[in-house]
Amino acid sequence: MSLMGFLDRYADVSAIDTAIEPARRAVQGLPSGLKDVLHGTWLGHPLHPVLVQVPVGTWVSAGLLDAVPRLRPAATLLIGTGVAAAVPAAMSGAADWSEQGAGVRRLGAVHAVLNTAALGLYVGSLVARSKGRGTLGRVLAYSGLGVAGGAAAIGGHMSYAQSSGASHAATAVRALSSDWIDLGPLDDLPEGRPTMRTGKGGSMAVPLAVVRRGARVDVFVGACSHLSGPLDEGVVETVRGSECLVCPWHGSAFDLDNGEPRRGPAANPQEKLEARMEAGRVMARVPSRHR
Repeated sequence: MSLMGFLDRYADVSAIDTAIEPARRAVQGLPSGLKDVLHGTWLGHPLHPVLVQVPVGTWVSAGLLDAVPRLRPAATLLIGTGVAAAVPAAMSGAADWSEQGAGVRRLGAVHAVLNTAALGLYVGSLVARSKGRGTLGRVLAYSGLGVAGGAAAIGGHMSYAQSSGASHAATAVRALSSDWIDLGPLDDLPEGRPTMRTGKGGSMAVPLAVVRRGARVDVFVGACSHLSGPLDEGVVETVRGSECLVCPWHGSAFDLDNGEPRRGPAANPQEKLEARMEAGRVMARVPSRHR
């Protein structure tokens, strides 16, 4: 078993679900507009990885400065900055966590507990320093750094081993051939609702979600960028002034014109294929950046 393999075993333990479900429901009960801000839907990229750079960077830097006596006042300032920045970072992480699969949520709970413990240690360090107890303050700060490092390792496993926050559509589009794909006659496509077609992949067909709007056809990778929901089973509706393809699993809405997310939890755009007409037949291929 690999060094981090025990995390996968923990992610399979369903007994934790009952304990974390109330927290998940509480986060999901936040206003949808606030959740979209926290997801990074407006940014086109998950917001949490951006925000965590501040507490991580300031706390690591503080650890270095604490080793030099004359620089310790600057370390205290950095610790305070990290404590303040940890709050919005935690909020964005909680929003993403609440919409993930079961295994990610289980590890995410441990990630959150460790980060909360690290935050408490850093707050304790600030209190100790304010009372002139510098040695205790440094001990608490270095302890916090160690705990935060462990939490970061779990976060990395969630991101890279469990694909939390990754675009599942970007993975799927790379399996497609770069050739033009014949999706059949335009007249066979229903008006205003998604239908499934397939594109040639390396060893298997790749599902595509196709939407006809009059003579115009929009073709997307069929797996939602958030968690691979089947977009061909979704609906077309107007979301925030744009006609969107809406995922049936979590309600993410993607602009039909360009694939940009208009409503979360998705933050990454949905991969859209180039489309053209040939003798009444719909042809599509992957965009140039993937060829």
